[in-house]
Amino acid sequence: MDSYREIENLIYRYAERIDAGDLEGVAELFRRAAIVAPAHDSRVEGYDEVLAMYRAACRIYPDSGTPKTRHLTTNVLIEVEGDTAWARSTYTVVQSTESFPLQPIITGRYHDTFAHREGRWHFSERSMHVDFIGDCSAHMLYDPNTLSSQ
Repeated sequence: MDSYREIENLIYRYAERIDAGDLEGVAELFRRAAIVAPAHDSRVEGYDEVLAMYRAACRIYPDSGTPKTRHLTTNVLIEVEGDTAWARSTYTVVQSTESFPLQPIITGRYHDTFAHREGRWHFSERSMHVDFIGDCSAHMLYDPNTLSSQ
């Protein structure tokens, strides 16, 4: 598999795992990486910190074991230079529950960096930027109004 496809699959694997409620799998993607939110001067790094962040933030519904979301990642642009790569993409998260009709709840951008180690590509850092926020109350375990764009 070429570098571009392997990196693109990592980007999509994040969406697949979070929508499946696999927070451990999400954290595994960032075992050797950090997630930053520049608007909040926030940085979590490594498996344990990333897992704790998602457990504190993401509502998982007992009947499905998922957050009942669909993370749509689009407009993926990837640049590779040797053992380092960069990607920019946009995301839209939609959600639907028994009491929450299907709707987009948040959109934004990912700025990712990757490193090629031990024959595979890995996330190095994901910078999350929020552009628009809808009603995130059925998805997040904290006040979604604390999010803002940068």
